[in-house]
Amino acid sequence: MAWQGNVAAMPVQMQMYYQGAGNTTGTTTGSQGEVAEPVVNFLKWFYHFIEKREIYHVENMYEDGYYKISDFYFKDKPWPSPEVVQGIVEEKDEACIFMILYRELYYRHIYARLKPTLEHRFDSYANYCELFSYLLTAEEPVKIELPNKWLWDIIEEFVYQFQNFQQFKSKAGKINDEEKSMLRDDEDNVWKVTAVLNILLQLTEKCNINAQLIAAKKGEPITEEIAGEFGMKPIYAVTGFFSLVGLLRLYVLLGDYHMALSCIEHVQFKDKDMMALVPACQITANYYAGFAYLMIRKYGNTIQLYQHILGYMQRTKQFFQNRSFQADDINKKNEQMLALLAIASTFCPLRLDESVNIQIKEKQGDKVARIQHGDMAVYDDLFFSGCPKFLSPVVSENPTSPFGSSGPRGLQLQVFKAEVEQQRLIPTLRSFLKLYTSIPISKLAKFLDMHENEVRCCLMAFKHKKEVAKGDSTDQTTMDIDFYVDKDMVHISDTKIARHYGDYYVQQVLKLKESNKLILGAALTPVVPANTA
Repeated sequence: MAWQGNVAAMPVQMQMYYQGAGNTTGTTTGSQGEVAEPVVNFLKWFYHFIEKREIYHVENMYEDGYYKISDFYFKDKPWPSPEVVQGIVEEKDEACIFMILYRELYYRHIYARLKPTLEHRFDSYANYCELFSYLLTAEEPVKIELPNKWLWDIIEEFVYQFQNFQQFKSKAGKINDEEKSMLRDDEDNVWKVTAVLNILLQLTEKCNINAQLIAAKKGEPITEEIAGEFGMKPIYAVTGFFSLVGLLRLYVLLGDYHMALSCIEHVQFKDKDMMALVPACQITANYYAGFAYLMIRKYGNTIQLYQHILGYMQRTKQFFQNRSFQADDINKKNEQMLALLAIASTFCPLRLDESVNIQIKEKQGDKVARIQHGDMAVYDDLFFSGCPKFLSPVVSENPTSPFGSSGPRGLQLQVFKAEVEQQRLIPTLRSFLKLYTSIPISKLAKFLDMHENEVRCCLMAFKHKKEVAKGDSTDQTTMDIDFYVDKDMVHISDTKIARHYGDYYVQQVLKLKESNKLILGAALTPVVPANTA
């Protein structure tokens, strides 16, 4: 039953949690103590708008009110328990969609602000299963609408909690006997990797999202024949698309990069429709896809993706800074992608946009310089700075890990270092080739202090790595050097493109505008005279 409040009075009521968050004069008593009146009003209106499917108000309350109340009332404690909230909104059915959604927010808040117990982890998984079952087992499309941002947060949090649970299980030394007993007695296989993958796959298949993406790529309209009855509903289509990104992330965390990229083979990363629905989704998809390309040695694809998304993040920086709950995650992804881009551009020196090049010099300039001087250990630092927290699909209680002391992350580093070792001489070889238009192999061998046959092998490896590194990149003219071997002579053609000064000029104009804003802001700030009393 929907709460029968006075909808016309909504703006006045909403002021109690938007503007008067410190007002606790009115309270409601529950099993967790007193609930402040602004929180009670928020919950009642939230319940009302979800039941009435008023998407505009649900979006405002989720993206603004929920986070403001969390910051003020629940910074270091949980929201009211689901049982208390069920009494506040006067809902008799604990399995109704509002209660399922509230429990999703309740457990997400515990993960974000507190330390979840094993019971919290189990209950949260059960709630996600109930939510996804609500969508997947319906005989006809459900009549509920949720903001795109909330749908993305649900998928992202689902994958994150799975990742968090696997990391929790891997720390056998920090799990007490009671928790070990609960894990051994778990008959439902809570947070099992196959179950999580299966749920995400079912969400993509329910709406035929891949068929929709193929049709969109061809410029065809999305009809019911393509999408199906469920795929024509936004909640299914959007959730299905976000599930593809969730699968991409999950497969990368498990180290299956080819499978990860196969999940998004029909996704257009510069798409202005699906990919741009939620900026956080766009950033996540680009980060994990770029990392997958890096690990399969398609550095050109990594560079293209990261250049595009880093430029986008630079342009929308102010948007994220206004949302403190997103700023930290976005800044971290920015740092990670700059570190990975520094690696990719070393292996495949394509021309970078001026704005991105400036960011790399500011953040990773010293490490890039050390690489150019032959310090191979820097690659380890850049890799650990940019890589995600990998997972093992099977967690063993055996203290002797098959992955070594550093776990799955160390195994991935070993794979990466094997490629670094193969690339070790290529930067030096490139630097010599750039000095000549032609050079005898014998002379090049003296420079490198190698036998001529070894130099020939090195040249063949350089040629092979260069072609593989370009990947599917269409920008094939931006490689800084090309060559061919004719008998005992190496002929070099310099393909370096002249610098584009327009990007640099635009970047300086933007910096000047920011400086002017700071100066004007400082000038308009009133100076309070010191108290001389």
